[in-house]
Amino acid sequence: MIDKHGDYDKHDDYDLQTQAVRAGIHRSQFNEHSEALYLTSSFVFDNAAQAAARFSNVEPGNIYSRFTNPTVMMLQERLAAMEGAESCVATASGMSAILALAMTLLKSGDHVLCAAGVFGTTVQLFNNILGKFGLVTTFVDSSDVAAWRKAMRPETKLLFIETPSNPTTEVYDIAALAALAKQGGARLAVDNCFCTPALQKPLELGADIIIHSATKFLDGQGRVLGGAILGNREVGEAMTGFLRTAGPTLSAFNAWVILKGLETLQIRIEAQSRSALELAQWLEQHPAVERVFYPGLASHPQHALAMRQQKSGGAIVSFEVKGGREAAWRVIDSTRLLSITANLGDTKSTITHPSSTTHGRIGEEARMRAGIREGLLRVAVGLESVKDLKTDLEQGLSRKA
Repeated sequence: MIDKHGDYDKHDDYDLQTQAVRAGIHRSQFNEHSEALYLTSSFVFDNAAQAAARFSNVEPGNIYSRFTNPTVMMLQERLAAMEGAESCVATASGMSAILALAMTLLKSGDHVLCAAGVFGTTVQLFNNILGKFGLVTTFVDSSDVAAWRKAMRPETKLLFIETPSNPTTEVYDIAALAALAKQGGARLAVDNCFCTPALQKPLELGADIIIHSATKFLDGQGRVLGGAILGNREVGEAMTGFLRTAGPTLSAFNAWVILKGLETLQIRIEAQSRSALELAQWLEQHPAVERVFYPGLASHPQHALAMRQQKSGGAIVSFEVKGGREAAWRVIDSTRLLSITANLGDTKSTITHPSSTTHGRIGEEARMRAGIREGLLRVAVGLESVKDLKTDLEQGLSRKA
């Protein structure tokens, strides 16, 4: 339970919106109401014996902000409560969370099955960096569980997905892939960046690990970078050990900002999802649009699955315009309201051309397998008026070459 002193039991049955505001609060001797920001590199011990006990893990307590900081701890406890996880380890960014996952749970010779439609930098990480250390990755270009089963090997140790995927919003059956991973002695990791716990709970569906880029919807206002890895206690202990040694650490300030962002997560993402659905429906009827990718549309190939494991379609709408890159860039360059930036999850709507930006480094063949064509645009819907977003996009959609 949460008492007046801010002590929290993550097993209590509070709704997510209450957890987002109250979970993980630890008040100091000053009994502050808002979460305290501890900007310090290290912590002082009462005596030499206590220092030795802390460093040897005999006595719990703060040591050094690379791996123990009260503000970061509050964020970890809050997000763990919201995702229903036993542990959460915060990191400097979403990509550092994926790196920590791989470096901690995998070794040379292990095999990873990764969805082909993941974020472009994730592809680069598995292929170009982790591949140098003997990790073998196969990219599966289908959400069909049969394709994943066929790609499994005896040495497969991790299945990695984003659902919905970035940027084509392909939806993966978390429960089915979790069962497949378990059968093969592997773990399933789900990047829950697009949905967040406000819309989707991967652990409840059988996933072993959740990855977050807290930079996106968890902060929600484009202010700071952050990441997180969630799972059972074993995963948490392993990740903490890696963080202590390798140091991809989340700063206390960034943790404090994300803590405040979590307080409004549910109301933000619900409003953004409503606007995204309306925008997707409008785009689907537009004569200049070839196809719309949005899980909330009945035309989406995995619409039924999405509505079973998500509370809504989310806030990301991708669409392919007729005319390829030239037409897509014309839409971008004609906007006056949408921000031309690759970030997402902000209160301000953003627009990007994935083929030449977020996925520009993975090669044309890989992009085609992932469905990222030259005419594809991704809009991350913020909190502006949907009418104004339509007007802004219409300027480019109706403009001729």
